[in-house]
Amino acid sequence: MKILQFGEGNFLRAFVDYMVDAANGAGVTDAAVTIAKPIRAGSLSTLRAQGCAYTLLTRGMMDGKVIQETRTVRSVEQAFCCYEDFDALLAFAKNKELSIVVSNTTEAGIALSENDRMADAPPESYPAKLTRLLWERYEHFSGARSAGLYILPCELIADNARALESCVLQTAERWDLPTDFRDWVCSACYFCTTLVDRIVTGYDPALSEQYGDPMLDICEPFALWVIEERGRIRDLLPLDRAGLPVVFCGDVTPYRERKVRILNGAHTATVLAAYLAGKTIVRECMQDEVISGFMKRCVYEEIIPTLALPKEQLEQFAEQVFERFGNPFIDHALLSISLNSISKFRARLLGTFHDYYAANGVIPRRITFAFAALIAFYCDTDLAKDDDAVLDYFAAHKHDAGLVPALCAKADFWGEDLGEYEGFCEQVQADLDKIRTLGAYEAMRCL
Repeated sequence: MKILQFGEGNFLRAFVDYMVDAANGAGVTDAAVTIAKPIRAGSLSTLRAQGCAYTLLTRGMMDGKVIQETRTVRSVEQAFCCYEDFDALLAFAKNKELSIVVSNTTEAGIALSENDRMADAPPESYPAKLTRLLWERYEHFSGARSAGLYILPCELIADNARALESCVLQTAERWDLPTDFRDWVCSACYFCTTLVDRIVTGYDPALSEQYGDPMLDICEPFALWVIEERGRIRDLLPLDRAGLPVVFCGDVTPYRERKVRILNGAHTATVLAAYLAGKTIVRECMQDEVISGFMKRCVYEEIIPTLALPKEQLEQFAEQVFERFGNPFIDHALLSISLNSISKFRARLLGTFHDYYAANGVIPRRITFAFAALIAFYCDTDLAKDDDAVLDYFAAHKHDAGLVPALCAKADFWGEDLGEYEGFCEQVQADLDKIRTLGAYEAMRCL
């Protein structure tokens, strides 16, 4: 079986290519990956020079133990750049053994481009490149249903497969491709939504020299790939049978909510207050009883009760998250997590806030405190990095006496007026005053 991979970056090499290699080694698959570099920047020369094999260094904490292990990944068969050899992509579309397409073209990669043309070699956007590939395959195999592909986007957006399929169909329509082709895309091809989770730190010059591999990739032990089960994808890619952390399910949504609310939500609820309390990296937060205690109570008492998966699974995932946050090999800066905190608060915490309030009739205390810490960070430091409209708002209003109720009411920030939740504005103001008088650390201790 052949797998076409749009993307040559560290993540896919430490995630998809590693899993295929491990499954091949376990004898449950016989698959080979072909990398199609979808962007102009960068070079494949070093990877090609070593036969597309490379060293993967896995290090971190798992089940209370320090893990450091290496593996030579040999699942990648060949690699080419779409901009240097577009004919190679079109030729590969005709390969009878091709069954699966995976991609990681960043969250911005699944988007339409008005500049894409059918005659471009290649078109600029990833959806247009994929459309061109599918059209070449459709024509070569005369529209045979058996030639359909399984398409697994790994981009970190909700319903990534639906978004990609929509872009492909719109591109086909704009290029005036036949209705029969669009019907083939919908009926013979399976776009499977996925959720991916693994921290990949990537290239490190010193370690690369130590291991004698300029293509050395570095990742944490934890990994999770949730794949929407459509058609025969589980039989074609039986990674779970090799003991790999892959879940096939009918609906990825509960797993996505679990990750966003627990992992990302724990970050967003804690890091601004932790920075105001004098911490600089995530690991320091986990080593501090006050800050880690705040984070864990937020997760166990406010976030987990709002989620649909079984409580035991949620608590196990939370424990893995806290262990990952304490990884001794990763210095995850709080300031990097603080970027665009307004949109992150809305995406990662407001869903929990709504569900908790609906279930209990009161506001969640620690998420409310996190909102106060956000205000203190944006108003009392010059470190906030966000959209210009957000920064302009705080620059203009941070000294206003009525800042808290005005900010709570900004529906363009939050999607609604948060002041309508009973007691929210008053508690935010009280928490903000406490942060400014006692300091963020002592204020967190009370929670």
